Amino acid sequence: MARQAYSTDLTDAQWALIEPFLQVWKARRASPSGYEGRYEMREIVNALFYQNRTGCQWALLPHDLPPGSAVYYYFGLWRNDGTDQAIHDLLRCQARERAGRTEDPTAVVLDTQSIRCANHVPAATTGKDAGKKVPGRKRGLAVDTLGLIIAVVVAAASATDNTIGIDLLDKVVEHTSTVARVYVDAGFKDEVMIHGAVLGITVEQVKRSDTTPGFVPIAKRWVVERTHGTLMLHRRLVRDYESLPASSVSHTLWASTANLTRRLTGTATPTWRTITEDVT
Repeated sequence: MARQAYSTDLTDAQWALIEPFLQVWKARRASPSGYEGRYEMREIVNALFYQNRTGCQWALLPHDLPPGSAVYYYFGLWRNDGTDQAIHDLLRCQARERAGRTEDPTAVVLDTQSIRCANHVPAATTGKDAGKKVPGRKRGLAVDTLGLIIAVVVAAASATDNTIGIDLLDKVVEHTSTVARVYVDAGFKDEVMIHGAVLGITVEQVKRSDTTPGFVPIAKRWVVERTHGTLMLHRRLVRDYESLPASSVSHTLWASTANLTRRLTGTATPTWRTITEDVT
């Protein structure tokens, strides 16, 4: 008997975007394990989307989804062989084409966000953001002018924006060689601009005006801040629970993939503010 659907489940149209890639991936697997073949790939992705959205532990995934051990097995495989990145990038290219853009951008925006970590996260991979006074890790994003993620870097919060910016530039070039201009805020200094010049990229600082009080969206920068905010709808990303920074990167890519599938199919984003009963 079919299980009752969760709001995070892939629709048929959304699954059609991902299924061909995973079918090819599965066919190429030379040495299957005990898990492979026991669970449908669609249900594995449904479980990943569910966990990302709700923030639950692997062991606390609902019983009508594949067990956490199996879901984590595939999560780890796809993280290590780059499948998560490949699926995400394929959907991002489709979303750009749907918006009338070329597959790859010519300009991106960089920004970082400091995230607190759970107690079990290894201290060697964490630090304290000296400016924001936040202990944990720092998530760096490079997004295009539509706010779609091009690259993700996760490092200790003590890492400077320069360090993360240089890593982001390298990843941008790795995934999208067409980028010629990058916009950053004042936290990214000369080192990033010099590294950009070496890569053939012009890095431009976009500063806010100190004469305007309160919050003001900054032209050319607000898209990356919006993307950071959208990721926070995925509760697994509100706090970093991952022992490996690479796992944090993978969770970010899967959250973005969920957003892209909805974008490409015109599906509304589930909200936590849905009123289920009259409490008046």
